[in-house]
Formats: sequence, C-alpha cells, structure tokens
Amino acid sequence: MAGARQETRAEPTTADREIVISRVIDAPRELVFEAFTEVRHLSRWWGPEGFTTTTRSFEFREGGEWDFVLHGPDGTDYSEWIRWLRITAPERIALLHGESRDDPNAFESVLTFAPDGAATRLVMRTVFPTKELRDEAVEKYHAIEGGQQTLSNLAAYVTDLARKGAED
Repeated sequence: MAGARQETRAEPTTADREIVISRVIDAPRELVFEAFTEVRHLSRWWGPEGFTTTTRSFEFREGGEWDFVLHGPDGTDYSEWIRWLRITAPERIALLHGESRDDPNAFESVLTFAPDGAATRLVMRTVFPTKELRDEAVEKYHAIEGGQQTLSNLAAYVTDLARKGAED
C-alpha cells in the first residue's frame, strides 16, 4: 500500500497515573519495615492525621490480606482492604489497595526501604488504573497530603520506638 506506514509506539509511561511520596525516617530500616508487618504497629500509625484504624483481619504474607476501617476525624468510616503481593524483607513491599477485595479501582503501591546512613529512606510509589482515578484520589481524597501525613505518623512512631529501644 503506497503511502501507508506502520506506527510503533513505546508502552505509555505511568507518570500520569502515579503518586510518589518519600521520606527519610530517623530509624533503622528493619524497624521501619517491621512497622508494616505487625498489626500492633500498623494500628498505632496508619492513616492521615486525625484518623484511627480498626483491623478486621490481618495476615502479613504474600497473598495475605489486611481488612480494616479507617475512622476519619469527622466520624466517617472508610472500609479499606490490602493484599500483600510481594514481600522482600526488609527492602520492599508491593501491595494492592482498595475499598474491598473486588474493588475494580484498586491501586498498586510499591514501598522501598533503603538505608540512608543510620536512617531509612522510604519511597511509596502508587500507580492507579487510570489517570482519572489518580486525579480523583488527589483532588477529592487529598491522597498526596494524606500519604505525606501517613509517612509522618510512621516516622514519629518508629522514631519513638527506636528512642525507647535505645533507653532499654
């Protein structure tokens, strides 16, 4: 066919569907990682400022699930669900996060825990199924601020644990 051309494209990047939040936490990597592995820790720091967490069930293993409710400061309850997809202790956790097990809008997050001197650099990279879902999470649910606050809560929690451990 004269004039016809084949178009080849690279796979689209995920940049317009992702949120990346990072924080350096003044605590050893193993302790920061452990804060994700045990419900007794998660229930103390998970969620944005003013939120509390009630766990319905929790199993930290690849394929395991965490079913929980986030209680907002205004009294609103948010059903949440996480499936742990891949776990490489103490370096990396990949998870699927939605409102329920069958949530078609669930998003995937990969958390990496890297030593940064005596501290830990935690990077949380979240990829949504569509740009629209990412934009809704940012605009309606304040996902960036909420993620930053959640990591701030984690930092305060594990820094306190590390300090108490050093005092023992």
